[in-house]
Amino acid sequence: MQERLLIHEIYKSIQGESSWAGWGCVFVRLTGCPLRCRYCDTPQAFDGGTWMTVDEIVSAVVGMGGKLVEITGGEPLMQLACGALAAALLAREYTVLCETSGSLPIDRLPDGVIRIMDIKCPSSGESHRNDWANIDRLQARDEVKFVIGDREDFDWAAEVIGRYGLDRRCTVLLSPVHDRCEPRQLVEWMLEKQLPVRFQLPLHKIIWEPEATGV
Repeated sequence: MQERLLIHEIYKSIQGESSWAGWGCVFVRLTGCPLRCRYCDTPQAFDGGTWMTVDEIVSAVVGMGGKLVEITGGEPLMQLACGALAAALLAREYTVLCETSGSLPIDRLPDGVIRIMDIKCPSSGESHRNDWANIDRLQARDEVKFVIGDREDFDWAAEVIGRYGLDRRCTVLLSPVHDRCEPRQLVEWMLEKQLPVRFQLPLHKIIWEPEATGV
């Protein structure tokens, strides 16, 4: 029997974050997450969904066109068949992104997948769940994201970036938490510290949910 995954939704939009921001992308959102970040913007993906085989998911992705796909959640690495889905998409010559909380081993994914990995800051309430061994699993094509809620988060992130030399491993991204950190303030901190990182705002929210972006 073919492996199945519990799917919350499959849809086409633009990639809103990461170095891939602005590109048309098919999103495969898996159900379930072991974390409960205070600023989570997709709690609807914690439960529910539809069981689909890998072939059914790939067929749905192919039907939407384009060659960029992101596997996301929830936390996609909760479902062990996530690796099989990624492999099937790579075999179809898709560029495959996977957005993960960083709480589970990212080497569950096959070579060729671009891992966009959070490192959870203190204000998330889940920084104790970071799997620090993932840093040694990062490759140059991967990206690391810090979501910043306040100055404590920023200083903590800056220390982590320096301690592990993250900017020499891969692209590092900083994003502000809506209603907790003003985008301008975060940019000023970044310039003050001269951090070798990339600032980002969620383009998808600016376009479709401007009242929720704070910008």
